[in-house]
Order: sequence, then structure tokens, then C-alpha cells
Amino acid sequence: MVPRRVRAVGIMAVVTSALACGDAPADEPIVLQDVGFMTPESVLHDVVADVYLVSNINGVPFDEDDNGFISRISPDGEILELKWIDGADDGVTLNAPKGMAIAGGSLFVADINTIRLFDRAAGEPIGAVPVEGSTFLNGVAAGPDGEIYFTDSGFERGFEPSGTDAVYRLNDGGVVETLAVGDDLGRPNGIAMDARGLWIVTFGANALYRLDGGSQTDRAELPDGGLDGLVILEDGSVVVSSWNAQSVYHGPVGGPFEVMVSGVEAPADIGYDAMRNRIMIPLFQSDVVRIEPMNQ
Repeated sequence: MVPRRVRAVGIMAVVTSALACGDAPADEPIVLQDVGFMTPESVLHDVVADVYLVSNINGVPFDEDDNGFISRISPDGEILELKWIDGADDGVTLNAPKGMAIAGGSLFVADINTIRLFDRAAGEPIGAVPVEGSTFLNGVAAGPDGEIYFTDSGFERGFEPSGTDAVYRLNDGGVVETLAVGDDLGRPNGIAMDARGLWIVTFGANALYRLDGGSQTDRAELPDGGLDGLVILEDGSVVVSSWNAQSVYHGPVGGPFEVMVSGVEAPADIGYDAMRNRIMIPLFQSDVVRIEPMNQ
């Protein structure tokens, strides 16, 4: 099936076929390219506003250059605001935004060594929490208690190991707590929580595991590594993106895992739209976001 394509002319998106009427068939992919994304790293569905947020590094993932931005797009592929939150704006600091999560009225964004907070509705900055000793804050997830969980993938410039691999929790008092630290975490990247606990996928290996009291349990191996995004579905199965396989996997937490989407180069921190049963895949190296139906 040929995916639909959305292209930008100036600041306006040209939308073709059924998308023009906001009536894209639910079983057809949507591909957003040439719309102004710059190193898209993560996509998040804001369920309340029913929009997708896309974090754009816009340069080198390690540079504190204050030019990162977050885009807002509609579920049918319309670019609502390319630079909704923009590090270039006065009063906004955003260097290389990666994972995102929403809790209450706040949007939490991982930015190198800081968790930045923005008003979920207005996009205005409302706080920042530096994480001492961190080098590559990456995946972010909200827990049912409103606390925020996030990973440090342990990279420094050149994607060399920095020795800072860690998993953290930001409690409701704004205090950062270390849940686990060490090279055995395997360059922790994607993170998600369900009733069973806190789940991690690793960029430095091909592992999925549950973190329990700082220890790894329920560990499973995926067919290939470079794992990035992690989504847990309502039935308890997981969706995981793999750079090495250029694919997105789906399967139960103990496996087996099957390729759900293939031919996606550098698939980063995927998002999930439960309302429409679709995943959103940011392609880190090609400035593209794919919106794919879940056919499994």
C-alpha cells in the first residue's frame, strides 16, 4: 500500500487525497516529510487536546544550543504549529529535546541533562529540574501516581559510553530519585509503565526488562538491537522500535516478537494513539514522521 504523503510549501502543508477532508482511512499510513521537522526524536499523543507533539533536536543531540523545538500536529497530518515550543524564543530554553510525557497540566521533556516542564495547554515554560551527573536523558514516562520516570542512556559526544547509565524518578515534590544505575542497564532508552511495573528497552543491547527495586527481571531478548521507543498496549503486549533492524516490533513481553513495520531507518521514540489504534514513528535521520495503523 502506498502511504499518503504530506509536504510543506512555505509554512502551509499541502495535504492530498482523503486527508484534505480530514477523512483519512484508518487503515492507511500517513507520511509527513518536508514539513520542517529537524531531527525528530519523539512523538507523544496529548489525549486531552487530541494532538500529536513531536520533539525536534534540530542539530547535534549533545549540543546546548537552545534551538530545539516541539511541533503540534493533528491526527490527520496537519501541521498545526511547527515551532509550538521554540528554544529560539525569549524566555524559553530547549536544547536537544528527546522523550516527553504528560502528567496533570504539565509536559515533561528530557533535554540532555535537565527535565524541562511546560504548560501542557499553552506551551509556556514552567520549570526545569537539572539532573546532576547525567549526560543523555532520553526516555520519559508518566506513572499512575503522577510521578515521572526517565532514563539516562549513558552517552557522550560521538555516542561513546559516558558511564552514566541510569533510571530516575521525579517525585511529586520535584525531587529526583535514582532507581538504578550502572553499565548493566545496557544504555537504557525507552521506558513505560503499566500495572506490572516499570519496563525498559536498551539501545546498547536487544533487551526488554522490568525494573523491580533496582534489579532487572522478566528480561527478554528481541531479534535485533538499537532499541529506542517502547509502548505498552492495553492487552499488555509491547511495541518497540529498533534502529538495527530498521523496524518496529510487536509481541508479548516475554516474546516472541514479530516485525510490525519494516523499512523505517532510525526509528526513534515512538508514540501511540489509543483512540485510533495507531503508532507514530519519528525517523531521526530523515526528518520524517510516519503515522501507522496497528494491524495486529
